[in-house]
Amino acid sequence: MARKVFTSFHYHPDNWRANQIRNMGKIEGNSIVTSNKWEEVTKGGNKAIEGWIDDNMSGKSCVVVFVGENTAGRKWINHEIEKAWNDGRGLVGIHVHNLKDSNGNQSNKGNNPFDGFTVNGKTLSSIVKCYNPPYNISTNVYDYIKENLEDWIEEAIEIRNKH
Repeated sequence: MARKVFTSFHYHPDNWRANQIRNMGKIEGNSIVTSNKWEEVTKGGNKAIEGWIDDNMSGKSCVVVFVGENTAGRKWINHEIEKAWNDGRGLVGIHVHNLKDSNGNQSNKGNNPFDGFTVNGKTLSSIVKCYNPPYNISTNVYDYIKENLEDWIEEAIEIRNKH
């Protein structure tokens, strides 16, 4: 049975890539958000965004960060990472730069978003895994993620339970 997860990603450049993974049937999670819905949420300001994140993260056992070219260091991505860790959820990253977007383009590899956090004097990136599929062809990247996603999520939950 698919785990219930919250997916975190930089919306505009990586929404198409994120939806490819969410549609694999390997995870259950927050519903796909349209541009209009996200604009509606963001118009409510910081409190509305925090509320949306809280509501959508509730009941999830893991947070999967889809790491694109500019994901690391973004305010709301950081908030989601911090919240996931502090709430005891599994946490894992997957680089998605080699998946094609809606225009058929790939992007540059982004930095590990877990590098900016410390836990008990260690970087979070030394605890939490951030996978970079070892392929350049989008279909191979897709297949690799599909084949491993459930195991990565289970491993992330195990790691979090140890820390």
